[in-house]
Amino acid sequence: MAGPLRGRTIKPMKATSGTLPTGGDWLYEIKWDGMRIVAFIDEDGLRLQTTNLIDATVRFPELAGLAEQFAGLDAVILDGELVAAGTDGAPSFGRMQERMHISDPTEARRRSLDNPVTFVIFDLLHVNGTDTHALPLVDRRKLLEDLVEPGEHWRLTDVHEDGANELLDVVIEKGLEGLIAKQPTSRYIEGKRTSSWRKIKPRRRQEFVVGGWAAGKEGRAGSIGSLLLGYYEDGSLRHCGSVGSGLNAENIAHWQSIIDDTTIEDSPFDGPVPSTMGRSFHWIEPRQVVEVAFGEWTADGHLRHPSYIGHRGDKDPREVVKEP
Repeated sequence: MAGPLRGRTIKPMKATSGTLPTGGDWLYEIKWDGMRIVAFIDEDGLRLQTTNLIDATVRFPELAGLAEQFAGLDAVILDGELVAAGTDGAPSFGRMQERMHISDPTEARRRSLDNPVTFVIFDLLHVNGTDTHALPLVDRRKLLEDLVEPGEHWRLTDVHEDGANELLDVVIEKGLEGLIAKQPTSRYIEGKRTSSWRKIKPRRRQEFVVGGWAAGKEGRAGSIGSLLLGYYEDGSLRHCGSVGSGLNAENIAHWQSIIDDTTIEDSPFDGPVPSTMGRSFHWIEPRQVVEVAFGEWTADGHLRHPSYIGHRGDKDPREVVKEP
């Protein structure tokens, strides 16, 4: 008999970018620099789904034991973030990248020993045959606390009721990605970006679609110098700059393999790409997403001081828009 959740998928609810809200109407969580995952648990076992609805279960064998916690329940759906730690113990998206794209079970097991992840759980979407989407966040959190015991590779995220400014100071001091502020009464709305959840980042960061690359100079001559970036607006891919800072030899080798398989003749961007952005351009299918940190938007709609963070293979390029 098939498990009750077999074949089910969920597009996660997302936060809106904004400034830090304060007062009794908000709860605060660390914004984890990792990979968003929805976990489905029923009699079939554990199934892990990315934000773009891809089954990632084979990539993270160290989470298999999570299903044992709910052996007495019909079905459970959890929402959270997979996080890998750097050498300093802080979340490292670079280390997370080493786990995100592995599909071979043997290699996944090896990497789980060398570079284990932790599933930081922050929401409960279903328990024992009933969706919990309509419950206020505080009630979903109480159910989570009753259901989930911390394990070697999973735990609940911490929730703070006050001290938002002090918490943001800690985020900045430790170089973390940011904060998430959530209204205690917020319901869970699948696939929607809502102002009842807000993300606050000390340095601006967001995802962009890669539509091509510019050839490098000097040490990078003959290979990738920078990636050409864009975002979707009214159904068109708008060019907004390029990123070369932060790309190392390993990143370039990774992107070279992608480029070899996705090269196209014409630009996927709507309108011309300014020639000042590079000497020669090469176009690829706009199917890949990267995360980039940057200082600000220029008056002409380009990124100032962008720096490459990593490849987001778990993101849907058609959902990438310019964040406020």
